[in-house]
Amino acid sequence: MSDIRDISLAEAGERKLSWAYANMPLLRQLEEVFVKEQPFAGKKITLSVHLEAKTANLCRLLQKGGAEMHVTGSNPLSTQDDVAAALAAGGIEVYAYHAATAEEYHDHIIKALSCGPDIIIDDGGDLIHALHTELPHLIDKVIGGCEETTTGVLRLEAMAKADVLKFPMIAVNNARCKYLFDNRYGTGQSVWDGINRTTNLVVAGKHVVVAGYGWCGKGVAMRAKGMGARVIVTEVDPVKALEAMMDGFSVMAMEEAAKLGDLFVTVTGCTNVIDRRHFDLLKDGAVLANAGHFNVEVAMEELEAYAVNTFEARNNITGYVLPNGKTVFAIAEGRLVNLAAGDGHPVEIMDMSFALQALSARYMAQNGRTLKPGVYAVPEELDSEVANRKLAACGMSVDVLTDAQKKYLSSWSV
Repeated sequence: MSDIRDISLAEAGERKLSWAYANMPLLRQLEEVFVKEQPFAGKKITLSVHLEAKTANLCRLLQKGGAEMHVTGSNPLSTQDDVAAALAAGGIEVYAYHAATAEEYHDHIIKALSCGPDIIIDDGGDLIHALHTELPHLIDKVIGGCEETTTGVLRLEAMAKADVLKFPMIAVNNARCKYLFDNRYGTGQSVWDGINRTTNLVVAGKHVVVAGYGWCGKGVAMRAKGMGARVIVTEVDPVKALEAMMDGFSVMAMEEAAKLGDLFVTVTGCTNVIDRRHFDLLKDGAVLANAGHFNVEVAMEELEAYAVNTFEARNNITGYVLPNGKTVFAIAEGRLVNLAAGDGHPVEIMDMSFALQALSARYMAQNGRTLKPGVYAVPEELDSEVANRKLAACGMSVDVLTDAQKKYLSSWSV
Protein backbone atom coordinates (compact mmCIF):
# COMPACT_ATOMS: atom_id res chain seq x y z
CA MET A 1 0.00 0.00 0.00
CA SER A 2 1.40 3.39 -1.02
CA ASP A 3 2.85 5.73 1.57
CA ILE A 4 2.56 9.24 0.14
CA ARG A 5 1.75 12.72 1.43
CA ASP A 6 -1.61 13.55 -0.16
CA ILE A 7 -3.51 11.63 -2.87
CA SER A 8 -5.62 14.73 -3.58
CA LEU A 9 -2.57 16.25 -5.32
CA ALA A 10 -2.86 13.70 -8.14
CA GLU A 11 -4.54 16.05 -10.62
CA ALA A 12 -1.76 18.63 -10.27
CA GLY A 13 0.82 15.88 -10.67
CA GLU A 14 -0.92 14.57 -13.76
CA ARG A 15 -0.47 17.93 -15.46
CA LYS A 16 3.29 17.72 -14.83
CA LEU A 17 3.43 14.21 -16.24
CA SER A 18 1.47 15.22 -19.34
CA TRP A 19 3.78 18.17 -20.06
CA ALA A 20 6.87 15.97 -19.72
CA TYR A 21 5.38 13.09 -21.73
CA ALA A 22 4.59 15.38 -24.65
CA ASN A 23 8.31 16.18 -24.83
CA MET A 24 9.60 12.60 -24.45
CA PRO A 25 9.39 11.10 -27.95
CA LEU A 26 11.72 8.20 -27.13
CA LEU A 27 9.59 6.95 -24.25
CA ARG A 28 6.51 7.30 -26.45
CA GLN A 29 8.18 5.17 -29.13
CA LEU A 30 9.24 2.55 -26.59
CA GLU A 31 5.74 2.44 -25.17
CA GLU A 32 4.47 1.09 -28.49
CA VAL A 33 7.16 -1.59 -28.39
CA PHE A 34 6.72 -2.53 -24.75
CA VAL A 35 2.92 -2.73 -24.90
CA LYS A 36 3.26 -5.33 -27.67
CA GLU A 37 6.22 -7.25 -26.24
CA GLN A 38 5.32 -7.20 -22.53
CA PRO A 39 8.99 -7.76 -21.55
CA PHE A 40 8.24 -7.45 -17.84
CA ALA A 41 5.11 -9.59 -17.67
CA GLY A 42 4.93 -11.34 -14.30
CA LYS A 43 7.89 -9.40 -12.93
CA LYS A 44 8.21 -6.89 -10.13
CA ILE A 45 10.44 -3.83 -10.50
CA THR A 46 11.60 -1.73 -7.57
CA LEU A 47 12.77 1.71 -8.63
CA SER A 48 14.53 4.39 -6.60
CA VAL A 49 15.11 7.51 -8.71
CA HIS A 50 14.44 11.20 -8.07
CA LEU A 51 10.66 11.18 -8.00
CA GLU A 52 9.52 13.88 -10.39
CA ALA A 53 7.61 13.98 -13.68
CA LYS A 54 10.22 12.46 -16.01
CA THR A 55 10.84 9.56 -13.64
CA ALA A 56 7.09 9.03 -13.30
CA ASN A 57 6.78 8.60 -17.06
CA LEU A 58 9.53 5.96 -16.96
CA CYS A 59 7.58 4.16 -14.24
CA ARG A 60 4.45 4.17 -16.39
CA LEU A 61 6.38 2.87 -19.39
CA LEU A 62 7.68 -0.07 -17.37
CA GLN A 63 4.19 -0.69 -16.00
CA LYS A 64 2.75 -0.74 -19.52
CA GLY A 65 5.46 -3.27 -20.36
CA GLY A 66 3.93 -5.63 -17.82
CA ALA A 67 5.83 -4.77 -14.63
CA GLU A 68 4.35 -4.52 -11.17
CA MET A 69 5.99 -1.28 -10.06
CA HIS A 70 7.14 -0.39 -6.53
CA VAL A 71 8.61 3.09 -6.47
CA THR A 72 10.45 5.33 -4.03
CA GLY A 73 12.63 8.43 -4.30
CA SER A 74 16.41 8.61 -4.18
CA ASN A 75 16.62 11.89 -2.23
CA PRO A 76 14.22 13.21 0.42
CA LEU A 77 14.15 16.71 -1.05
CA SER A 78 13.73 15.77 -4.72
CA THR A 79 10.42 13.95 -4.33
CA GLN A 80 7.46 15.98 -5.62
CA ASP A 81 4.32 15.08 -3.70
CA ASP A 82 1.92 15.80 -6.56
CA VAL A 83 3.88 13.49 -8.88
CA ALA A 84 3.90 10.74 -6.24
CA ALA A 85 0.14 11.16 -5.89
CA ALA A 86 -0.41 10.90 -9.66
CA LEU A 87 1.54 7.63 -9.80
CA ALA A 88 -0.30 6.20 -6.81
CA ALA A 89 -3.65 7.16 -8.32
CA GLY A 90 -2.65 5.25 -11.44
CA GLY A 91 -2.11 2.00 -9.60
CA ILE A 92 1.62 2.12 -8.90
CA GLU A 93 2.81 1.48 -5.36
CA VAL A 94 4.68 4.59 -4.19
CA TYR A 95 6.58 5.04 -0.94
CA ALA A 96 7.92 8.59 -0.86
CA TYR A 97 7.15 12.14 0.15
CA HIS A 98 8.98 15.42 0.13
CA ALA A 99 11.21 16.32 3.09
CA ALA A 100 11.09 12.85 4.62
CA THR A 101 13.30 12.40 7.66
CA ALA A 102 16.30 10.10 7.38
CA GLU A 103 14.29 7.42 9.19
CA GLU A 104 11.26 7.86 6.91
CA TYR A 105 13.43 7.80 3.80
CA HIS A 106 15.04 4.54 4.93
CA ASP A 107 11.62 3.08 5.73
CA HIS A 108 10.47 3.89 2.21
CA ILE A 109 13.48 2.10 0.73
CA ILE A 110 12.66 -1.01 2.77
CA LYS A 111 8.96 -0.87 1.83
CA ALA A 112 9.79 -0.57 -1.86
CA LEU A 113 12.01 -3.65 -1.67
CA SER A 114 9.72 -5.76 0.48
CA CYS A 115 7.68 -6.82 -2.56
CA GLY A 116 10.55 -9.11 -3.56
CA PRO A 117 11.65 -7.51 -6.84
CA ASP A 118 12.92 -9.25 -9.94
CA ILE A 119 14.55 -6.11 -11.35
CA ILE A 120 16.21 -3.17 -9.54
CA ILE A 121 16.50 0.34 -10.97
CA ASP A 122 18.65 2.40 -8.62
CA ASP A 123 20.01 5.95 -8.47
CA GLY A 124 22.87 6.24 -6.01
CA GLY A 125 22.93 2.69 -4.70
CA ASP A 126 20.56 2.86 -1.72
CA LEU A 127 18.41 -0.03 -2.94
CA ILE A 128 21.42 -2.24 -3.56
CA HIS A 129 22.93 -1.39 -0.19
CA ALA A 130 19.70 -2.15 1.68
CA LEU A 131 19.24 -5.45 -0.16
CA HIS A 132 22.73 -6.66 0.66
CA THR A 133 22.84 -5.48 4.26
CA GLU A 134 19.26 -5.69 5.55
CA LEU A 135 17.21 -7.85 3.17
CA PRO A 136 19.60 -10.57 1.94
CA HIS A 137 16.76 -13.13 1.92
CA LEU A 138 15.31 -11.30 -1.12
CA ILE A 139 18.50 -11.43 -3.20
CA ASP A 140 17.98 -14.85 -4.82
CA LYS A 141 14.83 -13.60 -6.56
CA VAL A 142 16.63 -10.61 -8.11
CA ILE A 143 17.58 -11.15 -11.75
CA GLY A 144 19.64 -7.96 -11.89
CA GLY A 145 19.29 -4.25 -12.34
CA CYS A 146 20.47 -0.89 -13.60
CA GLU A 147 22.25 2.04 -11.93
CA GLU A 148 21.61 5.63 -13.00
CA THR A 149 24.37 7.79 -11.58
CA THR A 150 28.12 8.08 -11.04
CA THR A 151 27.96 7.70 -7.26
CA GLY A 152 25.94 4.52 -7.54
CA VAL A 153 28.31 3.03 -10.11
CA LEU A 154 31.27 3.76 -7.84
CA ARG A 155 29.51 1.95 -5.00
CA LEU A 156 28.71 -1.01 -7.27
CA GLU A 157 32.29 -1.25 -8.50
CA ALA A 158 33.53 -1.22 -4.90
CA MET A 159 31.10 -4.04 -4.07
CA ALA A 160 32.16 -6.04 -7.12
CA LYS A 161 35.84 -5.58 -6.26
CA ALA A 162 35.15 -6.80 -2.74
CA ASP A 163 33.23 -9.78 -4.22
CA VAL A 164 30.05 -8.97 -2.31
CA LEU A 165 27.75 -7.93 -5.18
CA LYS A 166 25.32 -10.82 -5.58
CA PHE A 167 23.74 -10.16 -9.00
CA PRO A 168 24.52 -8.37 -12.27
CA MET A 169 24.01 -4.60 -12.61
CA ILE A 170 24.20 -2.47 -15.75
CA ALA A 171 26.05 0.84 -15.33
CA VAL A 172 23.62 3.00 -17.31
CA ASN A 173 25.55 6.09 -16.18
CA ASN A 174 28.56 4.98 -18.23
CA ALA A 175 26.73 4.79 -21.57
CA ARG A 176 27.67 7.47 -24.08
CA CYS A 177 24.04 8.57 -24.49
CA LYS A 178 23.96 9.10 -20.72
CA TYR A 179 27.17 10.86 -19.68
CA LEU A 180 27.70 12.90 -22.83
CA PHE A 181 24.24 14.44 -22.58
CA ASP A 182 22.65 13.89 -19.16
CA ASN A 183 25.80 14.54 -17.16
CA ARG A 184 27.11 17.39 -19.31
CA TYR A 185 24.13 19.24 -20.80
CA GLY A 186 21.53 18.11 -18.26
CA THR A 187 23.58 18.89 -15.17
CA GLY A 188 25.03 22.01 -16.75
CA GLN A 189 21.60 23.53 -17.31
CA SER A 190 19.68 22.21 -14.31
CA VAL A 191 22.31 23.18 -11.72
CA TRP A 192 22.17 26.79 -12.79
CA ASP A 193 18.40 26.67 -12.99
CA GLY A 194 18.32 25.60 -9.33
CA ILE A 195 20.91 28.14 -8.21
CA ASN A 196 19.44 31.06 -10.14
CA ARG A 197 15.84 30.52 -9.14
CA THR A 198 16.83 30.05 -5.48
CA THR A 199 19.31 32.92 -5.04
CA ASN A 200 18.03 35.45 -7.61
CA LEU A 201 21.65 36.65 -7.90
CA VAL A 202 23.61 37.52 -11.01
CA VAL A 203 26.29 35.06 -12.14
CA ALA A 204 28.17 37.38 -14.51
CA GLY A 205 31.37 38.74 -12.98
CA LYS A 206 31.39 36.36 -10.03
CA HIS A 207 34.15 33.91 -9.21
CA VAL A 208 32.48 30.51 -9.58
CA VAL A 209 34.39 27.53 -8.18
CA VAL A 210 33.51 24.18 -9.75
CA ALA A 211 34.89 21.25 -7.76
CA GLY A 212 35.39 18.32 -10.09
CA TYR A 213 35.87 18.31 -13.86
CA GLY A 214 34.17 15.12 -14.90
CA TRP A 215 31.32 15.28 -17.39
CA CYS A 216 29.02 16.95 -14.88
CA GLY A 217 31.69 19.46 -13.88
CA LYS A 218 32.38 20.23 -17.55
CA GLY A 219 28.72 21.10 -18.04
CA VAL A 220 28.50 23.27 -14.92
CA ALA A 221 31.70 25.15 -15.82
CA MET A 222 30.64 25.63 -19.43
CA ARG A 223 27.29 27.17 -18.45
CA ALA A 224 28.92 29.37 -15.81
CA LYS A 225 31.34 30.66 -18.42
CA GLY A 226 28.45 31.32 -20.77
CA MET A 227 26.77 33.47 -18.13
CA GLY A 228 29.89 35.57 -17.68
CA ALA A 229 31.40 34.02 -14.58
CA ARG A 230 35.13 33.84 -13.89
CA VAL A 231 35.43 30.08 -13.46
CA ILE A 232 37.89 28.27 -11.22
CA VAL A 233 38.15 24.48 -11.31
CA THR A 234 39.50 22.28 -8.52
CA GLU A 235 40.52 18.69 -9.22
CA VAL A 236 42.43 15.72 -7.83
CA ASP A 237 43.07 14.20 -11.27
CA PRO A 238 46.00 15.97 -13.00
CA VAL A 239 44.76 15.02 -16.48
CA LYS A 240 41.32 16.49 -15.87
CA ALA A 241 42.98 19.55 -14.33
CA LEU A 242 45.01 20.04 -17.50
CA GLU A 243 41.88 19.62 -19.58
CA ALA A 244 40.14 22.33 -17.54
CA MET A 245 43.10 24.63 -18.01
CA MET A 246 43.08 24.10 -21.78
CA ASP A 247 39.34 24.74 -21.82
CA GLY A 248 40.17 28.21 -20.53
CA PHE A 249 39.57 27.88 -16.79
CA SER A 250 41.80 28.70 -13.84
CA VAL A 251 42.87 25.60 -11.90
CA MET A 252 43.98 25.55 -8.28
CA ALA A 253 43.62 23.65 -5.02
CA MET A 254 40.51 24.27 -2.93
CA GLU A 255 42.60 25.96 -0.22
CA GLU A 256 43.32 28.75 -2.71
CA ALA A 257 39.97 28.70 -4.48
CA ALA A 258 38.14 29.03 -1.16
CA LYS A 259 39.59 32.50 -0.70
CA LEU A 260 38.38 33.69 -4.11
CA GLY A 261 35.04 32.06 -4.75
CA ASP A 262 31.72 33.86 -4.59
CA LEU A 263 29.73 30.76 -5.51
CA PHE A 264 30.81 27.13 -5.17
CA VAL A 265 29.41 24.05 -6.92
CA THR A 266 30.71 20.66 -5.80
CA VAL A 267 30.26 17.88 -8.36
CA THR A 268 32.79 15.16 -7.52
CA GLY A 269 30.96 12.13 -6.12
CA CYS A 270 33.34 12.31 -3.14
CA THR A 271 33.08 13.50 0.46
CA ASN A 272 34.40 16.54 2.37
CA VAL A 273 35.30 18.54 -0.71
CA ILE A 274 34.57 21.70 1.26
CA ASP A 275 34.94 21.15 5.00
CA ARG A 276 36.44 22.53 8.21
CA ARG A 277 39.77 23.12 6.44
CA HIS A 278 38.09 25.70 4.23
CA PHE A 279 35.33 27.38 6.25
CA ASP A 280 37.46 30.21 7.67
CA LEU A 281 38.97 30.87 4.24
CA LEU A 282 35.62 31.53 2.60
CA LYS A 283 34.54 35.05 1.73
CA ASP A 284 31.81 36.72 3.71
CA GLY A 285 28.64 35.98 1.72
CA ALA A 286 29.99 32.96 -0.18
CA VAL A 287 27.26 30.63 -1.46
CA LEU A 288 27.72 26.85 -1.35
CA ALA A 289 25.83 24.47 -3.64
CA ASN A 290 26.23 20.75 -4.23
CA ALA A 291 25.49 18.89 -7.45
CA GLY A 292 26.83 15.49 -6.31
CA HIS A 293 24.40 12.73 -5.38
CA PHE A 294 24.83 12.77 -1.60
CA ASN A 295 24.92 15.75 0.78
CA VAL A 296 28.49 15.03 1.90
CA GLU A 297 30.52 17.00 -0.62
CA VAL A 298 29.99 20.14 1.44
CA ALA A 299 30.51 18.88 5.00
CA MET A 300 27.15 20.09 6.26
CA GLU A 301 27.36 18.47 9.70
CA GLU A 302 30.75 20.08 10.27
CA LEU A 303 29.43 23.45 9.08
CA GLU A 304 26.40 23.19 11.34
CA ALA A 305 28.57 22.33 14.34
CA TYR A 306 31.15 25.03 13.61
CA ALA A 307 28.70 27.89 13.06
CA VAL A 308 27.83 30.08 16.04
CA ASN A 309 24.41 30.82 14.58
CA THR A 310 22.21 29.67 11.70
CA PHE A 311 19.17 31.31 10.11
CA GLU A 312 16.89 31.05 7.10
CA ALA A 313 18.23 33.66 4.70
CA ARG A 314 15.73 32.91 1.95
CA ASN A 315 13.52 29.99 1.06
CA ASN A 316 15.82 26.94 0.73
CA ILE A 317 18.94 28.95 1.70
CA THR A 318 20.47 28.69 5.18
CA GLY A 319 22.93 31.23 6.53
CA TYR A 320 25.80 30.11 8.77
CA VAL A 321 27.52 32.69 10.96
CA LEU A 322 31.10 31.57 11.55
CA PRO A 323 33.24 32.31 14.64
CA ASN A 324 35.30 34.78 12.59
CA GLY A 325 32.18 36.88 11.98
CA LYS A 326 31.72 35.91 8.33
CA THR A 327 28.44 34.48 7.07
CA VAL A 328 28.28 31.80 4.38
CA PHE A 329 25.18 30.36 2.75
CA ALA A 330 24.22 26.82 1.73
CA ILE A 331 21.47 25.97 -0.74
CA ALA A 332 19.02 23.11 -0.09
CA GLU A 333 20.86 21.72 2.93
CA GLY A 334 23.78 20.74 0.71
CA ARG A 335 21.63 18.29 -1.25
CA LEU A 336 21.43 18.06 -5.03
CA VAL A 337 20.82 21.67 -6.00
CA ASN A 338 19.27 20.88 -9.36
CA LEU A 339 16.57 18.68 -7.80
CA ALA A 340 16.25 19.93 -4.22
CA ALA A 341 16.06 23.52 -5.53
CA GLY A 342 14.73 22.90 -9.04
CA ASP A 343 12.98 20.45 -11.36
CA GLY A 344 16.02 18.43 -12.35
CA HIS A 345 17.37 17.90 -15.83
CA PRO A 346 15.49 19.14 -18.90
CA VAL A 347 12.78 16.80 -20.14
CA GLU A 348 14.41 16.01 -23.49
CA ILE A 349 17.66 15.03 -21.78
CA MET A 350 15.97 12.61 -19.40
CA ASP A 351 14.03 11.15 -22.30
CA MET A 352 17.36 9.80 -23.55
CA SER A 353 18.57 8.63 -20.14
CA PHE A 354 15.32 6.90 -19.30
CA ALA A 355 15.13 5.28 -22.74
CA LEU A 356 18.50 3.75 -21.85
CA GLN A 357 17.13 2.69 -18.47
CA ALA A 358 14.08 1.06 -20.03
CA LEU A 359 16.07 -0.78 -22.70
CA SER A 360 18.69 -1.88 -20.16
CA ALA A 361 16.00 -3.15 -17.80
CA ARG A 362 14.48 -5.14 -20.66
CA TYR A 363 17.93 -6.55 -21.52
CA MET A 364 18.44 -7.56 -17.90
CA ALA A 365 15.00 -9.18 -17.69
CA GLN A 366 15.82 -11.23 -20.79
CA ASN A 367 19.48 -12.04 -20.12
CA GLY A 368 20.21 -11.46 -16.44
CA ARG A 369 20.05 -15.11 -15.39
CA THR A 370 22.90 -15.89 -17.79
CA LEU A 371 25.17 -13.19 -16.35
CA LYS A 372 27.47 -13.59 -13.39
CA PRO A 373 27.31 -11.03 -10.54
CA GLY A 374 29.19 -7.89 -11.50
CA VAL A 375 28.97 -4.48 -13.16
CA TYR A 376 28.24 -4.50 -16.89
CA ALA A 377 28.35 -1.85 -19.59
CA VAL A 378 25.23 -0.92 -21.51
CA PRO A 379 25.31 -3.04 -24.67
CA GLU A 380 26.56 -0.91 -27.57
CA GLU A 381 23.51 -1.70 -29.66
CA LEU A 382 21.24 -0.13 -27.02
CA ASP A 383 23.36 3.02 -26.89
CA SER A 384 23.18 3.26 -30.68
CA GLU A 385 19.44 2.59 -30.69
CA VAL A 386 18.82 5.52 -28.35
CA ALA A 387 21.04 7.81 -30.41
CA ASN A 388 19.32 6.84 -33.65
CA ARG A 389 15.87 7.26 -32.16
CA LYS A 390 16.83 10.69 -30.83
CA LEU A 391 18.23 11.80 -34.19
CA ALA A 392 15.09 10.64 -35.95
CA ALA A 393 12.90 12.46 -33.44
CA CYS A 394 14.90 15.62 -34.19
CA GLY A 395 14.47 15.14 -37.94
CA MET A 396 18.15 14.32 -38.49
CA SER A 397 20.05 11.40 -39.97
CA VAL A 398 23.60 10.07 -40.31
CA ASP A 399 25.63 8.47 -43.08
CA VAL A 400 25.92 4.70 -43.37
CA LEU A 401 29.23 3.04 -44.16
CA THR A 402 29.45 1.35 -47.55
CA ASP A 403 30.73 -2.20 -47.80
CA ALA A 404 33.99 -0.83 -49.19
CA GLN A 405 34.36 1.52 -46.24
CA LYS A 406 33.67 -1.27 -43.77
CA LYS A 407 36.29 -3.42 -45.46
CA TYR A 408 38.79 -0.55 -45.39
CA LEU A 409 38.27 0.09 -41.69
CA SER A 410 38.56 -3.58 -40.76
CA SER A 411 41.65 -4.30 -42.86
CA TRP A 412 45.27 -4.02 -41.76
CA SER A 413 46.60 -3.91 -45.32
CA VAL A 414 45.31 -1.14 -47.56
